Amino acid sequence: MSKALKTPPAFKNEDQERRFWEENDSTDYVNWSKAEHVVMPNLKPTTTSISLRLPVSLLDSIKVAANKQDVPYQSLIKTWLADKAKTV
Repeated sequence: MSKALKTPPAFKNEDQERRFWEENDSTDYVNWSKAEHVVMPNLKPTTTSISLRLPVSLLDSIKVAANKQDVPYQSLIKTWLADKAKTV
């Protein structure tokens, strides 16, 4: 027989909710055995802007490579970095 689930409190804001879930076991409030897998294909990852200094000659080479592939050089840099990060 499954245990009776508690009802989570009403939260005034996200910080209050975050603290609650950090301090409480979700299995007291949710029957995870009935959870369903959900795909959210339209979610975009959080990004942050960085400043990166490159030698002019390197940047020029990257721009040439990007132009050959008909993509923005920033996108090419992100692709190359992501590929390299996978091999580390």
